[in-house]
Amino acid sequence: MASANVKQQVHELVDHLPDDATWDDVMYRIAVRRSIEIGLRESEAGQGVDTKTLRKELGLTE
Repeated sequence: MASANVKQQVHELVDHLPDDATWDDVMYRIAVRRSIEIGLRESEAGQGVDTKTLRKELGLTE
C-alpha cells in the first residue's frame, strides 16, 4: 500500500463496514489488510514458501 493512498484506502475500508461496526471490527479489517499486503510483497520478492513445501511441513497430504 503506497503511503499516499493509505488515507483513501482506509476510507474505502470503513465505507464497506456495516453501520453497527465496532472499533474491534475496524482494527481487525486493517490488520487483515496489512497481513495480506505484507504476504504479497514477500511473495513478489521470492520470500514465500510454495504450497507443496508448506503442505509437507504441516504434514498434510497432497
